[in-house]
Amino acid sequence: MKICIVGAGAIGGYLGVKLIKAGFDVSLVARGAHLEAMSKNGLTLIEDEKEISCFPKCTDSIDKLSKMDFIFITLKAYSIPGMVKEIVKMFDKNTSVITAYNGMPWWYFFNNGGRLNNYQIQCLDQDSMQWNLITPERIIGCVVYPATEIIKPGIIKHIEGNRFSLGEPDGTRSERVLTMSKILVNAGLKAPIRINIRQDIWTKLIGNLAFNPLSVITGETLDVIVSKEENKKILYSAMKEASLIMDKLEIPLNISIDQRIEGAGKVGKHKTSMLQDFEQGKQLEIDALIVAVKEIGNLLDVKTPTIDKILTDLQKKIFIL
Repeated sequence: MKICIVGAGAIGGYLGVKLIKAGFDVSLVARGAHLEAMSKNGLTLIEDEKEISCFPKCTDSIDKLSKMDFIFITLKAYSIPGMVKEIVKMFDKNTSVITAYNGMPWWYFFNNGGRLNNYQIQCLDQDSMQWNLITPERIIGCVVYPATEIIKPGIIKHIEGNRFSLGEPDGTRSERVLTMSKILVNAGLKAPIRINIRQDIWTKLIGNLAFNPLSVITGETLDVIVSKEENKKILYSAMKEASLIMDKLEIPLNISIDQRIEGAGKVGKHKTSMLQDFEQGKQLEIDALIVAVKEIGNLLDVKTPTIDKILTDLQKKIFIL
């Protein structure tokens, strides 16, 4: 069983260490100082105040890799289009692709029925490259819950959470999703198989689309954000707008908005991935977390004034700096 993780940053690196230490054949695709550190000194995970280290097979060139059984894409959504032609080189007949990143995935409306059946989300896959080359038939959906940070190149700190929810777009318990769930469980991770993975996507997304940009706008960690009443009002309003879109898509919200806000606060003094990227001068996940929700809302005639304002304020913050 050959596994590749494309985008071995904070989440991909965490997943890689867990799988490698469990004895699986894993290759990591990374770049820059992080790749250099892994190649020279190995990859270290700090978890529960303990250091776990390994020397992974890692590269910045997919051409050096063979065909894979499973490919995790843990890149930021905006980086995927530029990697598609490389990723497909690792495809065999039955290669499965697991989309393990924040936000709305490009394949979301694949064979889901209803008004937007097979709609291709423009802001995520404008030229349909992912739809046509990766193809939605290869996809296993995944919602990533661990909070992790790269504290320095080659060293990842695990903060909390170890769940990677999995699901076929059609809701079946296929052999491939059962196999991947067992692999992740053997690596010490939680990997529940969801009948409706789209519900899990939205449950996380409604928090991300509010908390992540607000963390950049305010420069605050999750615990500080939820301690302020004005922030909680913004969060609630944005999530309510998203929930109205969910209603139109017939996706029930399985926890209350108040619970979603409270749960994020319990993570504590944690910087969202978007705030981490902002502070490091990296591109932000705006399309997958915010613009895609607006695009779907527009198609369904759902007004999103709070989400619109959050997006505008975020863009001003980026422009100013």
